Amino acid sequence: MRVLVIGAGQVGTNIAASLSSTHDVIVVDIDEDRTEQLAYDLDVLTLTGDGTDIDVLREADIDTADMVIASTDDDEINLVACATAKTESDPFTIARVKSHRYLRSWEGSESAYGVDFMVCSDLQTAKNIVEVVGLPAAVNVGPFAGGLVQMAEFEILPDSPIAGQVVAEADRFDSLTFAAIFRADRFELPSGETPIRAGDNVVVIGSPESVQEFASSIVPAQTPDRTDDLVVVGGSEIGYHTARLLEQRGLHPKLIEQDDARARELAEELPNTLVMEHDATDTEFLAREHIDDADAVVATLDSDQKNLLLSVLAKRIGVDRIITVVDTREYIELFQEIGIDVAINPRFVMAEEITRFTHEGIAENIAVLEEDLAEVLELEMSPDSQLVGRPIRELIAELPKSTVIGAVTRDHTFITPRGDTVLEPGDHVVVFVEADFADDITAMS
Repeated sequence: MRVLVIGAGQVGTNIAASLSSTHDVIVVDIDEDRTEQLAYDLDVLTLTGDGTDIDVLREADIDTADMVIASTDDDEINLVACATAKTESDPFTIARVKSHRYLRSWEGSESAYGVDFMVCSDLQTAKNIVEVVGLPAAVNVGPFAGGLVQMAEFEILPDSPIAGQVVAEADRFDSLTFAAIFRADRFELPSGETPIRAGDNVVVIGSPESVQEFASSIVPAQTPDRTDDLVVVGGSEIGYHTARLLEQRGLHPKLIEQDDARARELAEELPNTLVMEHDATDTEFLAREHIDDADAVVATLDSDQKNLLLSVLAKRIGVDRIITVVDTREYIELFQEIGIDVAINPRFVMAEEITRFTHEGIAENIAVLEEDLAEVLELEMSPDSQLVGRPIRELIAELPKSTVIGAVTRDHTFITPRGDTVLEPGDHVVVFVEADFADDITAMS
């Protein structure tokens, strides 16, 4: 497939890197330094120019493009680029937007703006936050097979009960598979004797109930309920959607917003959220409102510096869990070094969502782990699949390297994969695989 990516920022670069090994990718950006750097870093063609200019798109051979992904930081540029591309040919167009109002307009008429698929970065980031809030200690969560299967990545802290155990000791749940352990910049497929160390990130795949039980074994906490004290700081669009989605789960969060007009607006739109108008960096206010007793604080202020300050204050007063939006990718490691539990980068969330969509047709669902080091794929077995009709223990030698079959669903029923499990046509199989071998395993399904 020939893919034209407009925008060579963080989102466009991640998308191009993910697609370049299997597709013919050309990246257009108005910044010559960016295009030169990208051409040097990745095996892709680049073109310097305005992606909304029809002449530039023609120079990029828009008439031969199968897909156009408009991924700049500017909503209007992305929409105009998609519409302009449609005037010249009929590629499948994907637009990244921040504003939820564009998404609402597009959902009302999916031919709007000449966009075939639209991803709202603020909404998608809020969805990721709420998924992480729902599992103690999780840094990455993804549902598969219509919610019958859950993948979760957990950071093992020094005081975790399973730090120092081997996998066989920690694996006490029938419907759970240890898929991988990330350590430093590498991962290994665990056996029963693999040690689990503080600082490791452990990836498990299983039924939602077993993943929840495993999460509770890592930290003595339960899934948030109406009694939990969840605080969202910042009435940005991400903060608003986070509170709204928490409400949809039957929760009653608090939301702190300094601007009085915005606070009133949010109070009207969020009936089950306690909206407080105040500066969240005021330590006396935090103490007076007992924010130190919160089970989780989510920082969604409008700058990394404000989120960093708020997160440090929350950490200092003893908040159990802090989830922070970090807009600048280079700051993520800094936030994690000072003890922030989860740092979520909206640009990476966006790139992952667009990449996931481009993989549809190959896999039913996909999650990208550790910045594209590995993937979790949901594959539906076809009648002529190389994987059906034999026990999994016989398939192991033929599977691509670094592959773990984590779960199987058949007729909407969860099956824990074992050596004697025989895959059947129509089964949905959730596998962990090193990213370089994802295409190999999908070709076998």
